[in-house]
Amino acid sequence: MQPPSTLPNWDDLRFLATIGREGTLAATARRLGVDQTTVARRLRALEEALGTPLFERHDGRWHPTPIGTRVLERCGRIEDEVAGVVRVADAGTQAVSGLVRITAVSALIGDYLAGELASLYTLHPELSVELIASNDNLSVSRREADIAIRLARPASGDFLIRKLADVGFAIYGAARGDLPVRPGDWVAYNPDLDHTPEMRQLAAMLGDGRIRLRSNSLRGLARAVADGIGQGILPCFLAAPDPRLARLSGPQPVLSRELWMLIHPDARQQARVAATADWLVQRFEAAAGVFSGTP
Repeated sequence: MQPPSTLPNWDDLRFLATIGREGTLAATARRLGVDQTTVARRLRALEEALGTPLFERHDGRWHPTPIGTRVLERCGRIEDEVAGVVRVADAGTQAVSGLVRITAVSALIGDYLAGELASLYTLHPELSVELIASNDNLSVSRREADIAIRLARPASGDFLIRKLADVGFAIYGAARGDLPVRPGDWVAYNPDLDHTPEMRQLAAMLGDGRIRLRSNSLRGLARAVADGIGQGILPCFLAAPDPRLARLSGPQPVLSRELWMLIHPDARQQARVAATADWLVQRFEAAAGVFSGTP
């Protein structure tokens, strides 16, 4: 390639940063809402503008070259700054209106937050909410989400954080299963989640037992427990209201995890985000017993 003769297109940097995170052109196209041809064209244009290859393709994925890695580091900072400009501008309006994006694990979205939204809309009828059910760490810095709810306190990052609840977990079995279940039969997360406290607890208890089903879906695991496939360590807020499930462990949870809310400091200045954050705190405080799983 020839040495760069012009400055790169700023928007092409957005494509570059997304390729770096997603690893494939197809995933990048889905994330940005365009087709793969557009992604490939933008990447070529940027490489020609900069005069150097930025990615190499191996095993079906795009890996940054050494120069590409350095460029990606700067792209990340540019993304954060651009998102910051938008947040500063948004902070100028005091109207509680517009869109707020909240990301959390799918069980929390589907089994709690979605059912509580009517009270938020009653308070703020001009507000719109996008609930993003995802186990991925969507970035509040890049405005992929305005508010993130996580089952662990972040170890680093420029966030405003607040503890929302203690989430209790207990051992559940089928209240009336369709299959014969041995005491040592279990359901569990997929192996990539073996690091979680729930799976470490199960590993300590498993002994000669067997795991009959693995899944990354908590709702799927709860259904499997209800059908009698095996016992499971499930969050009490999800399992306790389900008449198909019976709590097999004692009145105290077998383990507890902390639930944290993350907001970028600039986003907290936006009226719509501040109002939504305050509502979240109130709703989780009201449901403290449901989440803790204690009598």
